[in-house]
Amino acid sequence: MGQSTSTAAISGRRDVSLSHRSKSKSTTLISTMHDDEAEEPNGSFDGLSDYISDLPDECLACIFQSLSTTDRKRCSLVCRRWLMIEGQSRHRLSLNAQSDLLGVIPSLFSRFDAVTKLALRCDRRSVSIGDEALVLISQRCRNLTRLKLRACRDLTDAGMAAFAKNCKALKKLSCGSCAFGVKGMNAVLDNCPALEELSVKRLRGMTDGAAAEPIGPGVAAVSLQRICLKELYNGQCFGPLIIGAKNLRTLKLFRCTGDWDKLLQVIADRVTGMVEIHLERVQVSDVGLAAISSCLNLEILHLVKTPECTNAGLKYVAERCKLLRKLHVDGWKANRIGDEGLIAIAKCCSNLQELVLISVNPTKLSLEMLASNCRNLERLALCGSDTVGDVEISCIAGKCIALKKLCIKSCPISDQGMEALASGCPNLVKVKVKKCRGVTSEGADWLRANRESLAVNLDTGEPEHQDASASDGGAQDNGVEFPALANQVGAASIASSSNGRSTSFKSRLGLLSGRGFVACTLRRLSSGNGR
Repeated sequence: MGQSTSTAAISGRRDVSLSHRSKSKSTTLISTMHDDEAEEPNGSFDGLSDYISDLPDECLACIFQSLSTTDRKRCSLVCRRWLMIEGQSRHRLSLNAQSDLLGVIPSLFSRFDAVTKLALRCDRRSVSIGDEALVLISQRCRNLTRLKLRACRDLTDAGMAAFAKNCKALKKLSCGSCAFGVKGMNAVLDNCPALEELSVKRLRGMTDGAAAEPIGPGVAAVSLQRICLKELYNGQCFGPLIIGAKNLRTLKLFRCTGDWDKLLQVIADRVTGMVEIHLERVQVSDVGLAAISSCLNLEILHLVKTPECTNAGLKYVAERCKLLRKLHVDGWKANRIGDEGLIAIAKCCSNLQELVLISVNPTKLSLEMLASNCRNLERLALCGSDTVGDVEISCIAGKCIALKKLCIKSCPISDQGMEALASGCPNLVKVKVKKCRGVTSEGADWLRANRESLAVNLDTGEPEHQDASASDGGAQDNGVEFPALANQVGAASIASSSNGRSTSFKSRLGLLSGRGFVACTLRRLSSGNGR
C-alpha cells in the first residue's frame, strides 16, 4: 500500500511538471504572465504540502541568486510570485543595445527594477540605441552604480549629459567604440561624485579638433581610484583628470599616442599614492620611468613594448619603489632591458613575488641574483628568451626556494633542464612548458614520475611570434592580469542577464591555446595565495 501511495504522488508531480513545461514554451522572458499561463501554487500537490510557498520572499531571492542564469529564467516561469521575486532580486543585467530596445525599456525595467549594474552592447553592424533610450534607462535606474557601453555609436554628448544628471550614484563607467566626445565625458565627471573607476577605449567623438579641449577633473576626481585608457588618439586630453585624481591607485595606458614623459612627470609629482601602473605601446622613455619612481608605494609595474625604456630607467624604479611585488617586462626584442636592470630589481625589491619576462634575455647572473635576494618569488614566466637554457633553469631550480609556478615558452631548454626541476624548488606545484623544442614528452613524463606532486603541462608546438599586447578586455595576451569575468548569457531576443556571480580564470585547469599561454597560466598562478 505504501508503494502505491508513493507512485500516485510521483505521478501527480509529473503531471504538474509536464503542465508547466508545456505552458512555458510560449512564454517569453520579459512578457507579463497571464492567469491561464501560470497560477499561484495552491499549497499542496495531491495532498502533499508545498513548503516552498511558505518561504519568505527574501529566502526565495537568496535561492535565485545562487542559481545559474538559465535556471533563474526557468524559475521565473513557474508563477507570478516567482516572476516578481526573480526580477526584483536581479541586480546585474546585460542587454543587446540595438535600436529596437527602446520600445521595451518600460516593461523591461518595470520587471528588473533593482538593477545596479548594466551592460549595453551593440553589434558593430547594427544600429545602436540613441540618446532617448539611454535617458529613459537612466530615469528608471537612478541607483545604477556600474555602466558598460560597447559600440553604442548613436549616443551623443547630450545623451551622456542627461544620463549623468539622473545617475549620480555611478561608481564605474566603461565605454568602448562609442560616438560621444569630450563634452559627454566631462558631463559624467561633473555629475558623478562617487565615480571610482573609469575605462575608455576608442572614444570616437574625440576628434582632432577636440585635441586641445581638456577632460576633467570635475567632482569625480576626488573619488577616482582606477583609470584605464586604450587606443585613444588624444589620450593626453585626460591629463587634467589624472593629475586631479589625488586618490588614484591604478593607471593603465594602452596604445595611446603622444609623448607621455612630460605628463608622467606632472602626474607623479601630484599623484603619489599609485600602486599599479601599466604602460603598453606608449611613447615613454627612461625620463618617464624616473618620474614613476616617485611613486614610492608602487607594487605592480607592467612595461609592454616600450622600446625606449632601458636598464637605466628600470634601475630608477628599483632604487625607489622598494615595495614592488609584480613586474612584467616585454622587451619587444629591443635588448635594452637585461641583466643590469634585473640585478637592480634583485638588489632593491626583496618583496618581489611575480616576474614575467617576455622577449628579454636574462642570463644566469641576473637570475641567480633574483633567486637569492627575492626570497618571496613565487611566480616566474620566461618567454622568448634566447639566453634561458638548461644552465639557467638549473640555477632557478637550485635557488628559487619559494617558487610555486614556473612558465617557460620558446626558450632553448632541453630535458636536462627539466630533470633539474625534479630535485629543486621544493614548493613548486606547477610547471608549464610550451614550444621549447629541446623538451620531449619523455622528459616531461620522467619529471612527472620522479615528482608525482608536480603538475607538468607540456605543449611542443612550433614557435610563434611573442605578443604581450592587451586584449580588448584589458587582459594581456602574454602578460598577466587577474580579472574576475562575469558570466553573461543571452536572454530572449533582446536581453541577457546574470546573477552577479563571477567565473575566475583561477578555477580553470586547462591551457588556452596560442598567444594566451602565459596569460592563462599566470592568471592561475596566484590561486590559493590570497594576494
